[in-house]
Amino acid sequence: MKAILQRVRAASVTIGGELTAQIGQGLVVLLGVMGPDDVEQADFLAAKAAGLRIFEDENGKMNRSLLDIGGGMLVVSNFTLCADARHGRRPSFTDAAPPAKADALYQRFVAAVKDEGVTQVCTGCFGADMLVDIQNDGPVTILLDTDQLMNR
Repeated sequence: MKAILQRVRAASVTIGGELTAQIGQGLVVLLGVMGPDDVEQADFLAAKAAGLRIFEDENGKMNRSLLDIGGGMLVVSNFTLCADARHGRRPSFTDAAPPAKADALYQRFVAAVKDEGVTQVCTGCFGADMLVDIQNDGPVTILLDTDQLMNR
């Protein structure tokens, strides 16, 4: 499972011209589910994202987590994170999980984030063409890959 975390001042998702989700200060998580991923990766990544200390404390140091600041999380499915661009100019997406499995693990990640204590969790719409508006704060952008983090 791969995730891009972006610390934001605000973010929203618009689908078909209609605003469907928005948060203030918090994290946007672009989430890609790989073929071999399972519940273990979803739960691990949810805990990591909720607890990662990337928000500034009173001294301006990145020492607070999303849980510490009471921020929101906007989770957007993004199978293009699973792209393999090693050959040629057109990326291959064969490493991405099939849609049914990817959606189930995406939903599991969202539930696990809530279980971690994040009170405001919004989502895009799995498989939809979305306009994601992100006010990246910092900018702070972090890539998390369970293959690397869990030594798979």
